Amino acid sequence: MKHTAVTPVILGLLSLKPRSGYDIKTVVDRSTRFFWAASYGQIYPELRRLEDEGLIKGEDAANGARGRRVYELTEAGRESLHAWLLGTTTTVELRDESLLRLFFADELPREQALALLEGRRRGHEAYLETLNAIAALPGGKDPDFVDLVLQWGIDFNEWGAKWCQEQLERLQRAKTTA
Repeated sequence: MKHTAVTPVILGLLSLKPRSGYDIKTVVDRSTRFFWAASYGQIYPELRRLEDEGLIKGEDAANGARGRRVYELTEAGRESLHAWLLGTTTTVELRDESLLRLFFADELPREQALALLEGRRRGHEAYLETLNAIAALPGGKDPDFVDLVLQWGIDFNEWGAKWCQEQLERLQRAKTTA
């Protein structure tokens, strides 16, 4: 079975409970998008493909005037999810446009380059605010490993904001002593 970038997201979310494509996107936007994004343009074609392959099954459900299809994981889908979870290949990949800009920032005047680092610090702080708001949502504790990933995001962004501030201060000191 061919996996796309969104296959594990869809199978994983459907392992928790049946959902529509809209429901999946809503959950992605407040959870996995912080480390694994999925757009409507990826989700809906993948839902059709996974249904065609028998990994999920969909059922039309009324939702006012709008049609809605709710999907649930099949046993074959659960087996596919488990195979992916237990797979021997784990890729830790980071695509970070802010870091790419910093990598090439020597091309800019110093103040503009420092402004990029300041923008990164503010970005970490904004993410931290969002993640802390998610952690404070009512409704009970998340499953252990969902909570673990949320805590990783909080810790990472706390560290990132602190690191950016330290580097800003270091680079500003270096400028005044040069």
